[in-house]
Amino acid sequence: MLTRLVPHPLLTLLIAVVWVLLNNDVSIAQAVIGLVLGLLIPKATSAYWPGRPRMRAPLVVIEYLLIVLWDIVVSNVQVAYLILFRRGDRLRTRYISVPLVLTTPEAITVLAGTITMTPGTVTADVSADGCALLVHCLETDDPEATIARIKTRYEQRLKRIFE
Repeated sequence: MLTRLVPHPLLTLLIAVVWVLLNNDVSIAQAVIGLVLGLLIPKATSAYWPGRPRMRAPLVVIEYLLIVLWDIVVSNVQVAYLILFRRGDRLRTRYISVPLVLTTPEAITVLAGTITMTPGTVTADVSADGCALLVHCLETDDPEATIARIKTRYEQRLKRIFE
């Protein structure tokens, strides 16, 4: 019943707060208008929203975020070293195809975003059937080891979170 009235509660709250801030008038009238807009806009657009993904293991999310943050810091140092101390013609850049066992679009999107956020790698494409990612690596000696690292550090945890 409550989800039919308020399909996206956080969005409702966000719209109400943004409305009050944009009007630069913290009053009951502006708060009521913001709340009405916050209820109407998500309700009017709810048919266009995809289903909400279920997170099966919320504690694994914390572990995943810590691993991603650590990998971003380490990759920043590695990329800075490559840029500062190695000539461009000596870089071993490659495109690799990472086969996926993930099936949900949310999990694939998070994996692609994680790869792109990590310095030195960019997700260039997702296969039409969603079974592989095309990833560009700034520096890799062993493409198979890079694929294995992506699968063990990220994909396995995302599978536990989303599937």
